[in-house]
Amino acid sequence: MRIINARVSDDLKSGKALRLSLGAGGADPDGRYCVDLLELPGIDIVADLNRPLDQLPDNCATEIVTSHTLEHVQNFMPLMAEIHRIVAPGGRISIVVPHFSSGLAYSDPTHVRFFGLYSMHYFADSADQPATRSVPNFYSPIRFRVERADIVFYDWGTFVQRWFGKFMTRFWNKSMKRRHFYESRLAYFYPADELHYVLTPVKSA
Repeated sequence: MRIINARVSDDLKSGKALRLSLGAGGADPDGRYCVDLLELPGIDIVADLNRPLDQLPDNCATEIVTSHTLEHVQNFMPLMAEIHRIVAPGGRISIVVPHFSSGLAYSDPTHVRFFGLYSMHYFADSADQPATRSVPNFYSPIRFRVERADIVFYDWGTFVQRWFGKFMTRFWNKSMKRRHFYESRLAYFYPADELHYVLTPVKSA
């Protein structure tokens, strides 16, 4: 990885916490430092997310956002470990990925994995597993608390399509039981668009 914006290095030297956007593709409108594989306009850090983020020290970030990036990453488990390492206790990780039922999840030839409602719970302690389903958590020693895991439906097209998509998003995200029922029974009858996760890292003292 290469830090190409001197302000990032200055913030790290002074101990100022970073806010990062992974796979940004350009400048972040909310002022986060942007990380991308390509040195595009607005990018602050050039990095391959399949490799360690070795110039970012432990607990250096209070926020990470990433949208439609993780589905492209081959080395997903090591990347989640790196995210866990660099986000400070109490920090926030916001993730947007395609839902597995979305046709767009399959049509992009650069997508290498798919995500469902429980994907991030594989990193959660047993005590933090939802009552609707407990998934194995022995694949990785790192731990996150899943603060939110929302299923989002298509809200583009005609007025009726937009309204119905927003209604579906509100209706099914009223509870984890509803989300579980939708994904396990209805996902292939009425496909979803995206998953929106919010995680916080769980770290020992």
